[in-house]
Amino acid sequence: MVVSLHRPSDFASYNRFVKRNHRPPLGQVFLTDKRLADRIVRSLCLKPDDAVLEIGAGPGNMTEKLAETGASVWAVEIDSRWADKLKEKFPTAPHVRILQADILTVPLDQIANQAGREKIRVFGNLPYYITSPCLLHLFHYHPWIDEIIVMVQYEVAQRIVAMPGDEDYGLLSLTCRYYTEPSLLFPVPAKAFRPVPKVKSAIVRMRISVQKDRLGIKDEETFWRWMKAAFSQRRKTLINNWKTLCDPERLAAVMDQAGVDRKERAENLSLEQLVSLMKAAHPN
Repeated sequence: MVVSLHRPSDFASYNRFVKRNHRPPLGQVFLTDKRLADRIVRSLCLKPDDAVLEIGAGPGNMTEKLAETGASVWAVEIDSRWADKLKEKFPTAPHVRILQADILTVPLDQIANQAGREKIRVFGNLPYYITSPCLLHLFHYHPWIDEIIVMVQYEVAQRIVAMPGDEDYGLLSLTCRYYTEPSLLFPVPAKAFRPVPKVKSAIVRMRISVQKDRLGIKDEETFWRWMKAAFSQRRKTLINNWKTLCDPERLAAVMDQAGVDRKERAENLSLEQLVSLMKAAHPN
């Protein structure tokens, strides 16, 4: 039985399928609102000569929508039950490939190579527990990605697009802005999913735009060590959080010269400001 979840009656079939297999889904909820699914696909602006990687394909309702654009679709699903059903659903579609795998182990450079594309697009409905690891995995393969569109919990979306001084601004915000230009496209109500989650979600677009060269970052390992330390203790000053990386008095002098309050916290400073302070405090 092929499971589609675009109609309420389809969800009864989904429940029967899960009960027969004696295992609950892996923290997944599935979009059942057809209009929202169409809106998401439109936001990807896919053409027949594009390639798109779908994370967490589930029963394949979004996979089907993506395939209708004519683009090459690589649908990744970790759950073997859904992967088997997806293979049944798309047995003869030459432009749809099903990968039963953990997305965190999928080499996206090889996907782009097999698709015959320099860059691919990515869409994913990301469970809360995997959002950060998944984004970091995608950012690792940024040379092969043109754009990422993900559906995440609304609070995570707010953290991704947060600006310095915002309550939600933190290391995730800075990381996303280092690799991409993020924007929140639109919210998705909880009632659009089955099972109905307790929280609403949002669609976030991240266009790849790595800032390494613009910021003059020569040693990314050092850069990330400093950025992680900067946000390691919220409500602590930057001087406190960087005291193990540089002399506090030197950093205080650097901040004075830059016109930054000595009591300032990383949560109020932009990526550019943090990089400038890091370079001045740690010139080597």
